[in-house]
Amino acid sequence: MKNLLYLVHRIPFPPNKGDKIRSYHLLRFLAEHYNVYLGTFIDDPNDTQYIDTVKQWCKALNVEILNPSVAKLKSLMGIVKGQPLTLPYYTNTNMHQWVNRITQDHEFAGCVIFSSSMAQYLEGRFQSLPTVIDFVDVDSDKWRQYSQSKSGVMGWVYRREADYLEKYERYVANQVEASVFVSDKEANLFKTLAPNAPNVVGIPNGVDFDFFDPSITLPSPYAQNGPVIAFTGAMDYWANVDAVRWLSDEVFPHCRAAQPDVKFYIVGGNPTQEVQELAKQEGITVTGRVEDIRPYILHANVIVAPLRIARGIQNKVLEAMALGKWVIATEQAMEGIDAPAELATTTPLDSTLFYEAIQARLAMSAMAPADGIRQWTQQNFSWQTSLMRFQTLLTGSP
Repeated sequence: MKNLLYLVHRIPFPPNKGDKIRSYHLLRFLAEHYNVYLGTFIDDPNDTQYIDTVKQWCKALNVEILNPSVAKLKSLMGIVKGQPLTLPYYTNTNMHQWVNRITQDHEFAGCVIFSSSMAQYLEGRFQSLPTVIDFVDVDSDKWRQYSQSKSGVMGWVYRREADYLEKYERYVANQVEASVFVSDKEANLFKTLAPNAPNVVGIPNGVDFDFFDPSITLPSPYAQNGPVIAFTGAMDYWANVDAVRWLSDEVFPHCRAAQPDVKFYIVGGNPTQEVQELAKQEGITVTGRVEDIRPYILHANVIVAPLRIARGIQNKVLEAMALGKWVIATEQAMEGIDAPAELATTTPLDSTLFYEAIQARLAMSAMAPADGIRQWTQQNFSWQTSLMRFQTLLTGSP
């Protein structure tokens, strides 16, 4: 098999959060077709245990340990150098040397970059090494959204990051063979920001339907004393924190007033102090990391995705729908999925409408997974179909 370089900003295992789900499935697919040389970072000490697991899919693996506290300080160099802050955050001498060495010692059929922050390791080589970059989301626009909710110094920092990152995204897109985004909507947005970039395409995520299978019997993690509203996600991610705060403050009190025994479970690892504080409210539980997310989805009465800031495709929505669960989501959270109204509830960002949607679902006695929801998700979000499109981009032919 031919050699392929794969550069990922976070070790693509375990597939337990948005970017790692996508980068993991892409790694497994690439390993079937190429000798993969993987360069990546670990920013969570708990992930060091998975290095040997990842090795089995690689011809060669270079892992650098990233200390988030030190990296945040390094990122300030971006202000001095006129760079987006996320670039120096992932700048690493050892990684540069490894990429230099292997590209000199071996011939590569191409390179896949996952996240714009890893493009720095290919600068100066774009013309000689056919490259596809998976931006996943238009991150610069996400920073722009963040800036609208902040004032003062942080508002300035976020606006600056949006501007400088957009310039860098545009620069990289003009150097590579193809730029990939997680949805057509993201790709179309980027085309307005980088009109001269060649081959900008949307390739959606898929779902592991064997894992997220409602026919698997899993015991309920909930006490049998009232209906459950559940939110799942990484609880140190700013958009998720904002979402559960909004629902806890603006929506859930009305749910409790209407139905005093209703519970709200916030399920996901690394909850921030802000999220942990929400558990002080009557009826709210913050679980922290759980070994298996599936029973929390399967046995909930209502799955919610009340995101106010979102980019790309929300895996939490796809996973719930793969399990046949009805999801109530904001328009932002449903972007790129666009589930039909008969299979999910999409609401504007309005607390009253969101409350009414929850109450309507709670009023229904049936909680069993619905085959129609799962079938629609299988038809529209297959990993195999999506990943074959990467192969087409890499080879230039189906």
